[in-house]
Amino acid sequence: MKKQISMLLLGMAAMSVPALAQEPLKTPALSPKATIKQDFSTSFIEINYSRPSARGRKVFTDVVNYGEVWRTGANAATKVTFGEDVIIAGKTVKAGSYALYTIPEKDQWEIILNEGTSNWGVSGYDKEDDVVRVAVKTQQLREPVNTFTINIANITFNSCDIELSWDKTRVALPVRADNEARITAAIDKAINQPSIPYNQAASYYLETGKNLDLAMKYADKAIEQNPQAFWLYYLKARIAAKLGNSEEAINSAVKAMELAKGSAYEQEYTRNANLLIKSVRK
Repeated sequence: MKKQISMLLLGMAAMSVPALAQEPLKTPALSPKATIKQDFSTSFIEINYSRPSARGRKVFTDVVNYGEVWRTGANAATKVTFGEDVIIAGKTVKAGSYALYTIPEKDQWEIILNEGTSNWGVSGYDKEDDVVRVAVKTQQLREPVNTFTINIANITFNSCDIELSWDKTRVALPVRADNEARITAAIDKAINQPSIPYNQAASYYLETGKNLDLAMKYADKAIEQNPQAFWLYYLKARIAAKLGNSEEAINSAVKAMELAKGSAYEQEYTRNANLLIKSVRK
């Protein structure tokens, strides 16, 4: 009986060996994949790429050659996806995905959006598939960036920069969304709905510097709906300051501080309101 049990256990152990052998081997990637997704305008920008590191090499000699098309990363072509139509170098780029290529030079880079999103690096790249090309000046960094990095920075309601950084070089691709007419139309439509977004509408007009009188009207409407909302009084104070109405700006800022007392935001709103009051009294 003991012999039968031993043989059974031995057989089970033998059967388990092939199963263990099937497990995939996972090792660290030299150029790991990365995805960044950033809300922008009324949609998003998403970038998928692999990130090579210098690893003691001279980047713009040993890894990237000046004057040659570069995959702008490692492995497969770097892919940029726009959730809505954008404007780059004065040209409308339709919503969708594009391969990001560059031609680096010491003083400027040529940045290319290309339709070849399934390319492996520069293999398969065809200039005929270029959607837009734009030359941008290089910026010299004080400290080197060891791992190639793509970032989306300087974001406003309708613009941003796609930044590429490696070693002591950075370049920025300006991206703009032609969204003003579309958002204004959406606000006009939403204002007539049961759930009226007065706060969002007033904030948008304040930040864009457009329709400030309407922004003030919407801020007042928002306060009527929520008279204890200190953040709405601070919003009204900012609008009044931009309109040049110092008295209204000060009164609304003081009201914001009073209502913020005892809340988790008391210190923040007291500081910001006092700074606003100081600025309009100059």
